[in-house]
Amino acid sequence: MAGNSDLTVPVSISAGIHIGFIVILALGISFDDKPKQMQTAAASAPAVQAIVIDQQKVNDRVEQLKKQKQDVAKQEKARQAELERKASEARREREREQEKIKTLEIQRKQKEQETQKANDAAKAAQAKQVLEKERADKAEVVRKQKEQEQKASEDAAKKAAEKRKQEEAAAKKAQEERQRADDERKRKEDAERKRKAEADTKARQEREMAEAMAAEQDSLSKTRNKQVLSEVDKYKAMIIATIQRNLVVDESMRGKSCRVFIRLASDGFVTTSQTLDGDQVVCRAAKASINKAGRLPVSPEPAVYQLLKEINLTVSPEFN
Repeated sequence: MAGNSDLTVPVSISAGIHIGFIVILALGISFDDKPKQMQTAAASAPAVQAIVIDQQKVNDRVEQLKKQKQDVAKQEKARQAELERKASEARREREREQEKIKTLEIQRKQKEQETQKANDAAKAAQAKQVLEKERADKAEVVRKQKEQEQKASEDAAKKAAEKRKQEEAAAKKAQEERQRADDERKRKEDAERKRKAEADTKARQEREMAEAMAAEQDSLSKTRNKQVLSEVDKYKAMIIATIQRNLVVDESMRGKSCRVFIRLASDGFVTTSQTLDGDQVVCRAAKASINKAGRLPVSPEPAVYQLLKEINLTVSPEFN
């Protein structure tokens, strides 16, 4: 028993040393700084012998390693916290950038809309200017046409006035000649009373003179009628020319015509226009042309106007 007891203590010590050694190895303790005597003794001692190690040093070393491990854990935790802080800051920065991008995108879209509105307004203004210019050009063309028509009417009126003056002068001359003839006839009548012997001759002369004057009067009347008819034909031609000038034609109207009735005021204003018969397309175009003209040429001569104030005309489209 005593022998067994003597072996138990060294075995227990040896077992404790091995267990401590295993723990130190598990905790990553290095034995580089241990006394060489311990290493030599551990290597050379038999298995049943136990080397007495200063337990306090082992404990101190274990505590030191635990503290180092805790410091490492604290540093790791601080590093993780810093990483999280930086990640949070980066996330907030990304959110700010995204918000800025959204704001810039909204501003860009608003600017695009404003630019589009400005472009649309510019296009509308340009289109309005083009339309106004076209209207002005058309108005200028109409004005020039009216000026030309007015000039033609004034020229025709001047010619008619000159012709009327000539006719009045001719009528005055004829009246003077008739007056001279009357004076001569009276003188001859007085002479007849004095010369009864020449009564038959004088009577014959008076009859001959009366017949001559009647023939002259008839000739003047016929001449006047011819002049009036000539003026009527001239103004009819002018009216038809005005209608033809405003007439819008196409190939479907070739060889076709329309008969129209027109009533005119004394200044040429069209008070009534009606289509009587003919091709419907030509009739519509003729009525539109008359309405567009508004006024047609009329003669200042009352006799000519009386024959033209209500007229029937045939409108036939002309093709160049």
